Amino acid sequence: MDTARQDPGGRATPGQAPAGPVSAGQAPAGQPAAGETPAGQAGPGEVPAGQARPVREQPDQGPTWAAPQADGPLRARLRVPGSKSMTNRALVLAALAAGPTDILNPLRARDTLLMAGALRALGATVDTQAPEDTGTMWPNGTTDGETTAWRVSPGWTAGDARVDVGNAGTVMRFVPPVAALASVATEFHGDARASQRPVGAIISALRELGAVIDDGGRGAIPFTVHGKGSLAGGAVTVDASASSQLVSGLLLAAPRYDKGLEVRHRGGRAPSAPHIEMTVQMLRDAGATVETATLLTATGQTATGQTATGQTAAGQTATGQTAAGQTTASQSGRDVLPDTWYVHPGVLGTHPITVQPDVVNSMPFLAAAMVTGGTVTILGWPAVTTQPAAHILRVLREMGADAALGPDGLTVTGPPTLRGVTADLADCSEISMVLGALAALASSPSVLTGIGHQRHQETDRLAALATEINALGGDVIERADGLEIRPRPLRASRPFATYDDHRLVMAAAILGLVVPRLEVENVATVGKTFPAFTSAWAAMLERAP
Repeated sequence: MDTARQDPGGRATPGQAPAGPVSAGQAPAGQPAAGETPAGQAGPGEVPAGQARPVREQPDQGPTWAAPQADGPLRARLRVPGSKSMTNRALVLAALAAGPTDILNPLRARDTLLMAGALRALGATVDTQAPEDTGTMWPNGTTDGETTAWRVSPGWTAGDARVDVGNAGTVMRFVPPVAALASVATEFHGDARASQRPVGAIISALRELGAVIDDGGRGAIPFTVHGKGSLAGGAVTVDASASSQLVSGLLLAAPRYDKGLEVRHRGGRAPSAPHIEMTVQMLRDAGATVETATLLTATGQTATGQTATGQTAAGQTATGQTAAGQTTASQSGRDVLPDTWYVHPGVLGTHPITVQPDVVNSMPFLAAAMVTGGTVTILGWPAVTTQPAAHILRVLREMGADAALGPDGLTVTGPPTLRGVTADLADCSEISMVLGALAALASSPSVLTGIGHQRHQETDRLAALATEINALGGDVIERADGLEIRPRPLRASRPFATYDDHRLVMAAAILGLVVPRLEVENVATVGKTFPAFTSAWAAMLERAP
């Protein structure tokens, strides 16, 4: 593959020698020089006061991955595997249903297999032996596996259980409310990082509802839920400003509580609000009755609303669902999001649950079109979804993309010049690492906000991305709630560390399209949500003209 350099728009230009790093003190006109920081602000790569930097050292994971470099504009049509968020919600709902349930197009990855294992430990039967859809792409846009189906049959174990959460936020927050319904003690343990991730609100909420939980006073993993065979339910108040999963975890099990459940979020804005909408919609689709309310603080009044059970016709929008490509008030920050949810007690149905393609895992491929000025089509992109599809398209269009939803899916064409962006990512924070890499290759600065909670993910993502881009010669400044990114010429001087975080592997892949000879450590960690990512990435580049 030809060597490439970065032009001002971040394009991969064939046949040119790589640009050198910025000299110390050099900066674009009107901006502070590298190494200079406005008074009272954290410098490039610095962590705001009171926050810890992630540890770069990683266990030996074998050889590094040479991130492929682009020769020119990409042309690709591809499918991505099913949504992790939908798969793990579907697994929980199926385990609590009235009988066996089929899950169609599930994602097979570490996080979903951990969820399946957790539900098996509690007594459910989860058959994941169907042909695996790895997401590997073929020239006709199909994948290497047939349509898959997992079957879940509910049941409860008679003996004490042990659940490995790994480092999966959905497992550590969705399964304890289910374990409270068991008649046994369930011990939760996981990876080292899991003990640092926020689960205290779930533990406190379950205790308030009558569950007995032994956590040694830590409010963190490991802990043990001592189930009594049922839970009364009622009303509970949580602060979900650290993770929307704290609300979703309580809602998913709520139909099986004796009185149902009222969950009140009182605190800062809950991040990734579309994922709460996804939980509500999937509950309704399974037959649950769910009401939502918003406390309008300006008037002291409360507005309530309920969405009818059932599917939504393509091209139509229901409460909690957004037509792909349509901008809603939530994206412009003018709406008031629900802060109270009530789930009535009842029986969950056994109809098949279809998992949509994962729009978040589509983001690296769409970003590749942006970086190279090429065109990428995501086949099967959902026309109506509770995933943050509209948020993703809004950001890409603001950076210059042409994006169109057609009968085959979504097609994105990159711009002649990649623009920087100022974006509040509170509702789509999972794209922040890929978007940060994209911003580092743009023609103008970017500011990403609403992602302070990303410090409590698989790693401190803000510190990790700033560290790695700055090690390439970039200029990224950490803020408590986000990142400021000023594009600079980049050059690889050491392997790109991924901190055991799948999203950082995807960010590195974007940078590698332009930065020559970029090696990436511990690329296997991408198996958390997309085991075939590197082969899919290589296939996309090999098919480019």
